[in-house]
Amino acid sequence: MSRTNPRFPARSSETPPGTDLATRTRNVRVLARLLDNSIPIPGTSWKIGFDPIVGLIPGIGDLIGAVLSGYIILEAARAEVPTLTLARMLVNVGIDTMLGAIPALGDVFDAAWKSNMKNVALLERHLAVSAVPAHEKRNVLGVIVFALIVLVLIVGAGLALGIFAARLLWSLRTG
Repeated sequence: MSRTNPRFPARSSETPPGTDLATRTRNVRVLARLLDNSIPIPGTSWKIGFDPIVGLIPGIGDLIGAVLSGYIILEAARAEVPTLTLARMLVNVGIDTMLGAIPALGDVFDAAWKSNMKNVALLERHLAVSAVPAHEKRNVLGVIVFALIVLVLIVGAGLALGIFAARLLWSLRTG
């Protein structure tokens, strides 16, 4: 028990704060909610998050969203989520980033797709059944590096698609 508050157990001195799986899972859940479902739309039951709002920033908005989404994927890799599940998470972020990079329509898509909530659901589904020993042992560091490389490629492709779409729209407007 903690000396300052007897209702809460004392944290082990061996474990740095925020490194246990439950705390990390709670952190990604909060981040996903902030990015996808934190702002209610008045008069409806629908919510949007900061991801589509940040996506309104030309050029870098969707890239910021992809980087924040990458944190959820990296935490999933640390939790030893199966490779197929990580691939699904990367596809969710890739779709979000690529289609979100299209001016105007991409922001509407961003508000509806909610890739971060989908990825947290995938992570939590894995954690619910992870009491069973995993048949697949892998190098977690290697998977994290691979996920980072794929995220960088997604961000680069999103940036290229956004530039292409902006130039196309500009040429249609001026041409």
